Amino acid sequence: MLSRGAASGRALREAARAGGRPPVRGLRASPRARSAMPSWVIDRYGRNDVLRFTRDMVFPTIHFPNEVIIKVHAASLNPIDLSMRSGYGATALNMKRDPLKLKSADTEFPLTLGRDVSGVVMECGLSVSYFKPGDEVWAAIPPWKQGTLSEFVVASGNEVSFKPKCLSHTEAASLPYVGLTAWSAVNQVGGLNKSNCSGKRFDFILDNVGGSTEKWALDLLKKWSGATYVTLVTPFLINMDKLGVADGMLQTGVTVGSKTVKHLFKGVHYRWAFFMPSGPSLDEIAELVDSGKIQPVIDQVFSFSEVPKAFLKLEGGHARGKTVIDVISKK
Repeated sequence: MLSRGAASGRALREAARAGGRPPVRGLRASPRARSAMPSWVIDRYGRNDVLRFTRDMVFPTIHFPNEVIIKVHAASLNPIDLSMRSGYGATALNMKRDPLKLKSADTEFPLTLGRDVSGVVMECGLSVSYFKPGDEVWAAIPPWKQGTLSEFVVASGNEVSFKPKCLSHTEAASLPYVGLTAWSAVNQVGGLNKSNCSGKRFDFILDNVGGSTEKWALDLLKKWSGATYVTLVTPFLINMDKLGVADGMLQTGVTVGSKTVKHLFKGVHYRWAFFMPSGPSLDEIAELVDSGKIQPVIDQVFSFSEVPKAFLKLEGGHARGKTVIDVISKK
C-alpha cells in the first residue's frame, strides 16, 4: 500500500510524464451549482446566545491541491469550542488565518466552531491520491480553520484518515480531537511508543487540569529516573490574547523555559503538549480502535438543530463522555 507521501509524489510524477505541469495550487471550482450550505456560526464572541443557524454559509471550495471536501455526517464538541465561542485564542488564531494580512475583510466572522468530523469525501484536490470521493473518513480540523458544525467542511489531506471500520460516524466523531491531543502528549512530546513501553515500567503523568494539580502531581514521580510530566494547560494563547503577539510569545517563552529548567534540576522532565492535526497519527489511533484497545465513550447525541443545547450540556459539566452532533439527522 502506498504511503500518503508516496501517493502524492506519484500523482505529481505522472502529471509531469503526461506532458503537463504539476499542479501548483490546484485551484478548482466545485462542479456543484450550490454556493451556500446550512451551518451553525457565530458573528461575535460571547455566551451561548451568539450561536446562529444559517442556510447561507459559504460553500467550501478547494484552494490547494492537497485539500478534500468532506460531507459531515457527525461532529462532536470539545472544551475548546466553548473557549473559542468566548474569544479564547483569537489573537493567535487570526494571525494563523491571515499571517500576511491579505484578506480585505479584517474579521474572522462568520465563524463555524467544531473540530471533530466523521463523514464521506465528496471532492479531492488535484494532488490527492490517498483518498477518493465516497471514502469514509474522520479528522480533527485545526482551530484556525472553519469548523465542522456545517453540512460540509474542507480539510488538508494530511489531516484526514480513514474512519475505523468498527465505528459508526456518530461514534467516530467523538474521538479525533481528544485522541490527537493525547497522542501528541504521550507519543510526540512524551516519547512513549510500543517499542519502548512494552513490558517496561515508566513514570509518566499527563495533566489536563493544571492549577494546583501541578503542585502535588510532580511529587508522585520518581526523581532522576527519566520521569516525565506533560501538561496540556499551556499559557501561549492566553498570553497572546492578553499581551499581544510579541509580548505574549516572549512571556510564554520565559514561562516555558523557567519551568523546564526548574524541574530538570529536580530530576523531572517537564513538557508542554497541545493538539496537533495529523492524519498519519489518526491512522495509528484507528488501528488501536479497530483492535479494541480504544473505545469511544459518548454521553449524549444531539441532532443538528439542537447545537445550542449541546453547548449548554457541555458547559454544564459533569459529562461522562463526549457530546456528539448527528449532523445528517432529519430531526
